[in-house]
Amino acid sequence: MAQRIGAHTVRLERPPSVAAHAGLAGKKEREGPLGACFDKTFEDARFGKKTWEQAEQTLLQNALTLAAGKLPRTCPQPEAIFAGDLQNQCTASSFAFKESGLPFCGLYGACSTMALTLAMAALSVEAGAFRAAAAVTGSHFCTAERQFRKPLEYGGQRAPTAQWTVTGAGAAILAANGGPGNPRITHLHFGTITDLGVTDGANMGAAMAPAAARTIADLLRDTDTTPRDYDLILTGDLGFVGGALLRELLRREGFDLTETHNDCGMMIYDREKQDVHAGGSGCGCSASVLCSHIFDEMRRGRYRRILFAATGALLSATSALQGASIPGIAHAVVIESGERMTDR
Repeated sequence: MAQRIGAHTVRLERPPSVAAHAGLAGKKEREGPLGACFDKTFEDARFGKKTWEQAEQTLLQNALTLAAGKLPRTCPQPEAIFAGDLQNQCTASSFAFKESGLPFCGLYGACSTMALTLAMAALSVEAGAFRAAAAVTGSHFCTAERQFRKPLEYGGQRAPTAQWTVTGAGAAILAANGGPGNPRITHLHFGTITDLGVTDGANMGAAMAPAAARTIADLLRDTDTTPRDYDLILTGDLGFVGGALLRELLRREGFDLTETHNDCGMMIYDREKQDVHAGGSGCGCSASVLCSHIFDEMRRGRYRRILFAATGALLSATSALQGASIPGIAHAVVIESGERMTDR
């Protein structure tokens, strides 16, 4: 059974494995450094649908379908879906899976949603509620711009600290018996809302970095580990500004991330060649990167232990217009292949 260790972290005694996974992306993401890693990319922003919102639903559906198609014969199909997106009331996810016939749990953690869906799916499988469960997350640049900012036709100038919402999705199917050699979810950490008063909606990295620092520091202390115990500490998606702030905040806490940290928002685009300012954002950013490039690299043996901390800015269009500050959140999971980490 799951066991709480330290103040906030949960250790899974029977860690579920990532039996299958798939990452999808749009045209701009395909043109970035990880373009060849995605299972499927789309040329048209509407994916042949009438609206961007319907296109986002298609992203999520395709991600789960492709992941399920990779499952070994010995692994059951998903018996529940944990999914989320950036649209109001998670409508992209609920519309995408309304005909699945499966139990559905819609989750919203802003850009932290991939870690949140993974954590909830892992808990449900570890507890024996389901033999296999899917964690699915996605976002779409055009739907996010329409909801949170200004219509694309407005052509407003973007601040240097602004990030580009990724058109992408990721799906991971967790199973109690997913087969040998698969990455496993061994620890999870539900973050604490952290609000240091940032009100600039064009600087999400600054709003989310304190929450990421808090979650990572708490997990390291709870497990009595250091950054060197991980092959990679992966955040998503702080971008250039937030990533630098995170490393400075953790340096003050006594943790040096210089050799181990990377951010999905910095990996998915080429900031020199693509007009993305401070990097990528959106919950589809970390979802697509994790469920394609990162899991593939784990299977190849490049990474054996990863601390994945996805970060989210908990604002809405209404709260932003009312001048409210932007609370941050970061949820984390430890993903391992090979020998399991021992809590000291």
